[in-house]
Amino acid sequence: MSIILIGGGSRSGKSSHALTVARGLSGRLAFIATAQAHDEEMRERIGRHRQDRGSEFITFEEPLDVAALLLREAANFDVFVVDCLTLWLSNMLFAEGRDAGVESHALLTAAAQSSASVILVTNEVGCGIVPENELARQFRDLAGHLNQDAARAAAEVYWMVFGIALKLK
Repeated sequence: MSIILIGGGSRSGKSSHALTVARGLSGRLAFIATAQAHDEEMRERIGRHRQDRGSEFITFEEPLDVAALLLREAANFDVFVVDCLTLWLSNMLFAEGRDAGVESHALLTAAAQSSASVILVTNEVGCGIVPENELARQFRDLAGHLNQDAARAAAEVYWMVFGIALKLK
């Protein structure tokens, strides 16, 4: 079908807008959560996100193999929300034996080939200062390239600011 990219800063309304767009597309809805609950605060955050989604979405918790999941489940759903690319990228950076660049290409290829609509949520991390350490700079650079590649592949791109969606493409 098509890729829709929704990006913006922290707490800008990206996830809420993605859910609204997905519900507007209707059909069988799936949510791919890439976050991992490593501490209590993150467990609470994940719980709030689950509550916001409600029972309309079938949720898959998949921190790494999003491309394989999209390919495996595409026939079972009309819409996927992948939330979020930057958490997924962070997971990739810390996973043994994973190449974030190769995996990013695989994820975008799977999304483009999917028979379902795929809504990708991502954070914009390049608007701030240059990070002080090498790993943070590597993450920022990889996220910037991933976001650019996702925007090129997407049929629609939205930038979220203060809870308002600005359509860029």
